[in-house]
Amino acid sequence: MYKILKLAVLLVAITVLSTGCANRATATVSPSSDLSALKTMYVKHFPSDNSGVNMEIADRLRSKGFVVTTGAASPPANVDAIVNYKDKWMWDITMYMLELTIDIRDPKTEAILATGNSYHTSLTRLSQSAMVDEVVNNIFNKAGMPGAAQAGAAPPKPLVAAPVAKEAQPSAAALAAKLEDLAKMRKAGVITEEEYVAKRKQLIEKF
Repeated sequence: MYKILKLAVLLVAITVLSTGCANRATATVSPSSDLSALKTMYVKHFPSDNSGVNMEIADRLRSKGFVVTTGAASPPANVDAIVNYKDKWMWDITMYMLELTIDIRDPKTEAILATGNSYHTSLTRLSQSAMVDEVVNNIFNKAGMPGAAQAGAAPPKPLVAAPVAKEAQPSAAALAAKLEDLAKMRKAGVITEEEYVAKRKQLIEKF
């Protein structure tokens, strides 16, 4: 009886801890930074990003009134800020963005003027666009700038993973398409070789 009670307490503790870490949305602005003085920005595109995250960040910043360009080349000499980002993805039935960090830096010193981070596990996953909106809005909310998300506005709705339905086996064409998508993700570096092998085996076993 004591062992069962101890196990139950342990399970509750693990659940509480894991739930507490399910979401994170933070932003920091350097006390010496004045983001309202910035006019032009350059979003640096990284080769590992094949989802167009740089384009979404650029569009979100343009909606706030900034003149924004993006690309993989060296930034123009006359921009007021360089925007770097780091995206992390996870597989759970489908690929989803687990974490996104965006840094706004001084183009001359590379000092961080502002940074934002959002982290959502599968239970509270957001779309790529919603993740970008959340990080960018949090940065400018922290800076107290107009044009940021309005106070009291409803937060973006999480994308809840669809339950695995008990249905007929997929057709050979559907299986081939899924395997092809999986191979593309491995080639792009979105998933590791081990994850590719495991998911490929899982798809074939379900066929």
